[in-house]
Amino acid sequence: MERTITKLEREIPVQPKVLRVVAYARVSTGKDAMKHSLAAQVSYYSNLIQKHVGWLFCGVYADEALTGTKSDREQFQTMLSECRAGNVDMIITKSISRFSRNSLSLLETIRELKDIGVDVFFEEQNLHSTGAEGELMLTILASFAQAESYSASENMKWRIRKSFEKGEIFNLSLMYGYDKKEKGLVINPTEAKIVREIFARAINGDSLNSIAQSLNKRGYTTKHDCEWNAYRIACMLRNEKYTGNSLLQKTYMNNHLEKKKLKNKGQLPQYYAEETHDGIIDSDTFEQVQVIMAEKARKCLPYSGYTTTMFTSFIRCGKCGYNYKRGCSNKKHFWNCRMFLMKGKSICQEPRIPEDLLYQITSEIIGVPDFTEDDLTDSIIDIVALDHTLTFHLTNGETIEREWHHKSRAESWTPEMKEIARKRAIIQWRNA
Repeated sequence: MERTITKLEREIPVQPKVLRVVAYARVSTGKDAMKHSLAAQVSYYSNLIQKHVGWLFCGVYADEALTGTKSDREQFQTMLSECRAGNVDMIITKSISRFSRNSLSLLETIRELKDIGVDVFFEEQNLHSTGAEGELMLTILASFAQAESYSASENMKWRIRKSFEKGEIFNLSLMYGYDKKEKGLVINPTEAKIVREIFARAINGDSLNSIAQSLNKRGYTTKHDCEWNAYRIACMLRNEKYTGNSLLQKTYMNNHLEKKKLKNKGQLPQYYAEETHDGIIDSDTFEQVQVIMAEKARKCLPYSGYTTTMFTSFIRCGKCGYNYKRGCSNKKHFWNCRMFLMKGKSICQEPRIPEDLLYQITSEIIGVPDFTEDDLTDSIIDIVALDHTLTFHLTNGETIEREWHHKSRAESWTPEMKEIARKRAIIQWRNA
């Protein structure tokens, strides 16, 4: 009898796919209680994922003291980058409000993750984003989350504005000359001495740059250990809080989603509260400085704004490496090194370049009388200014140097102009 032999094929069981899982946690304030909460969330998710069979723990991403209405959270963006790189299969988070309170941002993110095969599981709602009902439920719940954010924002605004009406200082940041204590602002004697010096020098006619340079040379820094500059000095001189009084609601947030701080130009009422804290200078000194600064601003009004043209970011200082900025004086435009404008001649001595002269030389280099921005970018890579010489680096690899000279005011005066000025000075002297 012929034997029957059957070959038996042993089937190798298919190994279940291991899901690469991460978690996302967030708290909206930096208070100690919230920090403990964040630490607890990180610990909880780490244990949850590592104990789950079939899950591979790939980390916990956590943002501290960041609002859910903003999508530029550092850890959140890092997590999304890992998802886009194909390193994550599922995200676990506590709730929709922890993930995002901006409906549009939430749905855009969820749809992007869904397209690349990443599921998001919301524990509180017991909802998977890749499920059939996921997007509908997310749309509804995200709208509630956004409404909740709006309500919380409005309640906060109401509380702050009620504090302003009572003349209370709210969320006051550190200010040079003061230390922040539980009972409010307390004068710092060492810093207060510098504050009084700055106001006194402003009354004596010292420029903001010269005051800043003097403080830097003597080793004094701002409250945040930064160098002094003209802008910081101007902010101090305009701050009424140094008199012990406070103008409240100078700025406001545009809305609860963007949270951009805007200057209050009449959109909301302001409140002037007297004696909110101890003053460093008296009101008469402060008002005297305001008059002096207003007069300087009136005389130097053409300097108030630096506009952009085709030469913006094209001209670079050969001494300090900073880009040149465009300014205006006596209705004539010029280009100056940014470092010179910020810190003065002690840092950079490169002279300003008259704009008409700059156009004339550039026109000669390009070979086009009335050149356009396209002509400029097609022909020139950049321009380096150093010691009255402009070095043009061309797109064809060539380098061309041009010396320039601009007559000083003294050199440009004719004998007739000098005689007129002499007679005017005599008349002013006699009438004095």
